[in-house]
Amino acid sequence: MTPSRSSAPTTAPIELKTLGHRIRHSRVSAGLTLDELGAAVGVAGSQLSLIENGKREPKLTLLQAIADATSTTVSDLISAEPPNRRAALEIALAKAQQSYSFLQLGIPPLKVTKGISDEALETVLGLHEEIQRRDREANATPEEARRANTELRLRMRDRNNYLPDIEKLAEQQLAAAGHSRGALTHRTVSIMAERLGFELIYVNDLPSSTRSITDLENGRIYLPPASIPGGHGLRSMALQAMAHRLLDHKPPTSYADFLQQRLEINYFAACCLIPQTAGVEFLQQAKKDRNLAVEDFRDAFGVTHEAASMRMTNLMTEHLDMRLHFLRVGYEGQIERVYVNDGLPVPEDVTGAVEGQILCRRFSARRAFERQNRTTEHYQYTDTPAGTFWCATQTGSHDRGEFSITVGVPFDDARFWRGRETQKRETSTCPDENCCRKPPQDVLERWSDKAWPSARVHTHIFSPLPRGRFPGVSESDVYEFLERHDG
Repeated sequence: MTPSRSSAPTTAPIELKTLGHRIRHSRVSAGLTLDELGAAVGVAGSQLSLIENGKREPKLTLLQAIADATSTTVSDLISAEPPNRRAALEIALAKAQQSYSFLQLGIPPLKVTKGISDEALETVLGLHEEIQRRDREANATPEEARRANTELRLRMRDRNNYLPDIEKLAEQQLAAAGHSRGALTHRTVSIMAERLGFELIYVNDLPSSTRSITDLENGRIYLPPASIPGGHGLRSMALQAMAHRLLDHKPPTSYADFLQQRLEINYFAACCLIPQTAGVEFLQQAKKDRNLAVEDFRDAFGVTHEAASMRMTNLMTEHLDMRLHFLRVGYEGQIERVYVNDGLPVPEDVTGAVEGQILCRRFSARRAFERQNRTTEHYQYTDTPAGTFWCATQTGSHDRGEFSITVGVPFDDARFWRGRETQKRETSTCPDENCCRKPPQDVLERWSDKAWPSARVHTHIFSPLPRGRFPGVSESDVYEFLERHDG
């Protein structure tokens, strides 16, 4: 008796690999060879082979003929379920070998034959799943990155943002290069590189995803053009590149590892630009004179305002017994960098992450943007639920917009700082939303449900975090660059 005919549904696409396996299963169950089935349905056996391998989609009329010849139905042939465990393994492997994770490896796919056991297929499929899992892990989600960054920030707070081994290493390297006092010169940085077997080379064609490139084979450190105004960044970039070698860094295995390495190379560069011995001596004298100021510390060592501020967080708690906070805040109020060990209340999410949170409008770090004259620091006292804090804020700008750099201390320690006489005082009750996140009640009542702003969505919030051996770096660009400069 011929099974009743049924037509194929038109609402769902046919998965060709699964369809091919179901046709093969029906043919084999019916005891037919490719040529025998081909003769029964009027096509060559080679054409049926392409269909069974998922490389060609059959017409509905051919599907009906195959169903009739194998005593099955079209609905059964186009079912989304693989006909058996072996077919399910082969289909899963075929999909895995078409994934981007596998294709980027550049190795040929495994050709499945009858001689390959089900167990072998399961093993290979398991390896594919692990490759994709590792890719997903390396392509860290924002939540994973924020968690790793938060854990690192808390560890450094527990250590007073102080790494004694790197401090010692930096002073040893400086002494060996003949540096003793004053601002670190480019010449001394070059000597430090030479002692490690490297030559500093300034080029115009560094890949945009890199700050520097170290050619380990030829002993070269490539840096941006030496014409950068002030050149402060060039010294730091060269020192960071050297730090990777001195600290024996290996390619990072996780985003947390990448962040730790970045912190360590930045720390080494800071230790060289403002050596511990000279830096502590300068700060101790300024504290004694009750004249602590970021700008003096900055100018004494020829670094940027931000570098001097961050270096204070390394030295002042450990050597001056003074707790403090550092903030880098964007013009829209977003926290870009932060270090707090003095109790300053800063916003955080449920995971404890601070970066990206919006700082209270009453804080000095945001009030400083309102000043007409920004050539000098903005001094301010701020009363908060955690006490009163004194802050000094300097604004700046770069190609991505304006930002502010703030260093501050609890009220009792303000007596050691220049600018303590300021009469500017604000009150912040954040995280209470009535502090600065909600408009006055009359304004709220006036405009509630009568306005609809169109938000500006920053595309970076949809982007995956940098991935690869060196997150954010295009390795093809790096290797093409090295090929251009080789020899």
